[in-house]
Amino acid sequence: MRTTVGIIGAGPAGLLLARLLHNAGIDSVVLESRDRAYVERRQRAGILEQGTADVLRAAGAGQRMDREGLRHDGIELRFDRRRHRVDFPALTGGRSVMVYAQTEVCKDLIALQLAEGGPLLFEAEALAVEDAGTDAPRVRFRHEGREDVLECEYVVGCDGFWGVARKAIPVELTQVFERTYPFGWLGILADVPPSHDELVYARHDRGFALLSMRSPSVSRLYLQVPDGTDAEAWSDEEIWDELERRFETADDWRLERGPITQKSVTPMRSYVHEPMRHGRLFLAGDAAHIVPPTGAKGLNLAVGDVVTFARALAHQQATGSPELLDAYSETCLRRIWQAERFSYDMTTLLHRAPGATGFEDRLQLARLDRIASSRAAETDLAEGYTGFPFG
Repeated sequence: MRTTVGIIGAGPAGLLLARLLHNAGIDSVVLESRDRAYVERRQRAGILEQGTADVLRAAGAGQRMDREGLRHDGIELRFDRRRHRVDFPALTGGRSVMVYAQTEVCKDLIALQLAEGGPLLFEAEALAVEDAGTDAPRVRFRHEGREDVLECEYVVGCDGFWGVARKAIPVELTQVFERTYPFGWLGILADVPPSHDELVYARHDRGFALLSMRSPSVSRLYLQVPDGTDAEAWSDEEIWDELERRFETADDWRLERGPITQKSVTPMRSYVHEPMRHGRLFLAGDAAHIVPPTGAKGLNLAVGDVVTFARALAHQQATGSPELLDAYSETCLRRIWQAERFSYDMTTLLHRAPGATGFEDRLQLARLDRIASSRAAETDLAEGYTGFPFG
């Protein structure tokens, strides 16, 4: 099998890249190790930056998002029983975010790819990327019980942190920057309408809490818990009681409870692999970088990567110049490090570290009070949350 761009992974990054290349007249093949049902139901991110939503619309994949997604013009910060709303459009010249689950993005892009795009092979496990440093890279993969080879001009690894693409970059050429946090998020899905019409980020002496949603009838909520926590060790009643404590306010706001349909614990880490390119192999999304979910940046960073690659390849094919492809890693990393900084700031602003002192608690409250009282500080948060420009 032969193609121009071999894409490993049919998450939102790989699927969007295939769509962008199709619209530019560039052929591709997508290899996905899981089956279609798994890809369309795995719960991940749910916040789309302004730029991500605009890219989906321009790619012809935004119709259902605009119909069913929830546009949010702000978030609420809670601390010391106080409530402060950050108004995104007023601070950013009209930018907002969209609540639309990754599962739904994948469903939309899969339908488009199968109807209009190149081959999308499910249950096709990539085994290795070979000859990445040459002009003819290959992806060895297993599909329908036999091994095959996908011969490419370029390979893009959108196969996540545990995928094979990054392993094809020689260790002696790489640098890794990472931080592991001593806490995680206990997340739940609940069949109950959200208790607030926008996301609520709460800093509390007992730990962080987040009120989010998947739809007008399904709530998504999170609690900061110690690293290594077993989600099943928490009863439903204990979860709701703890959420209620951490979202407490001085007014009459109340948290609505409902049946919990899913529980899981997400570890928290920051990770960046440099470079993001070796020869004709390019890394995108979690294959190259991970952020703690506090800043809602993971999916959006992946979109920035594939937009940068698609633009660069289209430029090379139109002009013959490899300038933008050669700058791929540097271009992506400028945006990635800003998102890493923002996510780290949000995480340390809102989570209480184990063994935190009273001094550190007071600093957190002072930082939050600064955001609530300074338009400049508030604008910095709003600009970071709604998204940094694509390369």
